Amino acid sequence: MFIRAQFSSQLASVCDFVATILLAKLFGLYYVYATLLGAICGGVVNCVINYQWTFKSKECRKTHVALKYLIVWIGSILLNTLGTYCLTETLVRIPWLRDLIDQYFDDFFIIPKIIVSLLVSFLWNYNMHRLFVYRNRNIRDFFRRKES
Repeated sequence: MFIRAQFSSQLASVCDFVATILLAKLFGLYYVYATLLGAICGGVVNCVINYQWTFKSKECRKTHVALKYLIVWIGSILLNTLGTYCLTETLVRIPWLRDLIDQYFDDFFIIPKIIVSLLVSFLWNYNMHRLFVYRNRNIRDFFRRKES
């Protein structure tokens, strides 16, 4: 399951990065907004692949999966967007690093985006999908169990 989840995540990441780079480079959109919209594109791809193939959760009600995925996805989008912004703004203040990365990339934010994306994928998305989103239980039951 972990290998399928990582494959699904990589496909979603390709969609995310392509959308982000096109929006930032082709349309001149501010990198934070491009990161947000790219994450939305990748999230849609990831949800569909995970539901059908990765977690094989066809016995789960689609509405429950969609609601739980939305909750986790909002967290993922926030972590990716804010993480990319914070890491980019921190690293850009290191002159030698900024100059080094500028030699290889037109847009500095790509490296922090890759780092943050990998961290969020391994630490947040996979675990939340495996333990919460694609489990066959009602969202209300999940929160009731936490209260007991």
